[in-house]
Amino acid sequence: MATDTKERYSDAELEEFRVIIQQKIDKAQNDLDLIKSAYMNDGNNGTDDTSPTFKAFEEGSETMSKEANSALAIRQEKFIRDLRNALNRIQNKTYGICRVTGKLINKERLKLVPHATLSIEAKNMQK
Repeated sequence: MATDTKERYSDAELEEFRVIIQQKIDKAQNDLDLIKSAYMNDGNNGTDDTSPTFKAFEEGSETMSKEANSALAIRQEKFIRDLRNALNRIQNKTYGICRVTGKLINKERLKLVPHATLSIEAKNMQK
């Protein structure tokens, strides 16, 4: 059977993707834990200064840092959710099928972006 006429990836191929995705989830979860611990940290590094200018700058910087960490955490949580959804598609044997064209998404694309739900062809149609 030719690759472009396959309706879905084989169970062996799905298992290969499952391993890749699980590794990415583990790493992403670890990164999220680091981001959250940095966010929860009170930011006091023992560098108290009595200078009001320095103190205001430090507080502003701390606020920006917390906002950046919060944005990173939100993005990381979405990435993990997308990866878990990909695992569900593997379990349902619908993984790797473009939700627009119904064709198989290129294997190399899925290795790079394992949570992809669109083929390059469908992605280009969006532009």
